[in-house]
Amino acid sequence: MYRFLLSRQWVILTLVALVLIPVMIELGFWQFHRHERRVAQNTLIADNLKAGPVPVEELTSPGHVVPRADYWRQVTATGTFDTAHEVVVRRRTSADDRVGAHVLTPLVLRDGRIVLVNRGWVPGAANQRDYPEVPPAPGGEVTVTGRLKADETTGASGIKDLKGLPDRQVMLISSSQQAELIGREVLGGYVEQTGPSAAGGSPEQIPAPDHDSIGAHMAYAVQWWLFAAGVPVGWLVLVRREKRDREAAGDDTPQETPEATQEDDGAIQATSPR
Repeated sequence: MYRFLLSRQWVILTLVALVLIPVMIELGFWQFHRHERRVAQNTLIADNLKAGPVPVEELTSPGHVVPRADYWRQVTATGTFDTAHEVVVRRRTSADDRVGAHVLTPLVLRDGRIVLVNRGWVPGAANQRDYPEVPPAPGGEVTVTGRLKADETTGASGIKDLKGLPDRQVMLISSSQQAELIGREVLGGYVEQTGPSAAGGSPEQIPAPDHDSIGAHMAYAVQWWLFAAGVPVGWLVLVRREKRDREAAGDDTPQETPEATQEDDGAIQATSPR
């Protein structure tokens, strides 16, 4: 009755179904793990933003790699801006997706060490090789508050660290690179400034990261698992339909009755020569 399952067509169909089931299950878990990571990151951001600010020197030092647990920690830094070594970070977007640059200004701390401060976004120059118009940093000693961030890398950001850029323009925020250019000790990571606000609203300070949205990863995971469950159900439906069609085709085949056979034999005998 089910010998048709041994046909080439059905063997291939069954093998495809057997491959699809674990693949879809794995894709579901992949989306589920992405959901878990998003939830964990949102929790980390919310907790670190709620925590009271601490001096930046307590969380980082020259050559230090900022761990994920300290991302977005509220920090303070007191010192004097070194505008002579200020650079802009190319190809950065504003909160409303305008392309421009981030202004990265070294802040010389009281002990002589430096922490990089991302003061915010400014529009790019008409010619990409020109230095954009950057409002001057405050003079004298200032206390900056902001969010601690790790050094940017190509692997983590996907941004290529291009060479041969115009003077005072960079692609990535890297404390080690800036330490070589400045010739002084630079604390690992950088501070994303949130206060005080810039005069005239420029540079535009970077908004806090989104930590409310969890995306659609969980919905995608459920969809993949439903697809995996639907594969064997669909296979069974096709098998039953094939069996029913074959049975129907067999019932429609004309069959000879005994009476018809006897009549045919009599006709043959009647016409046979003696």
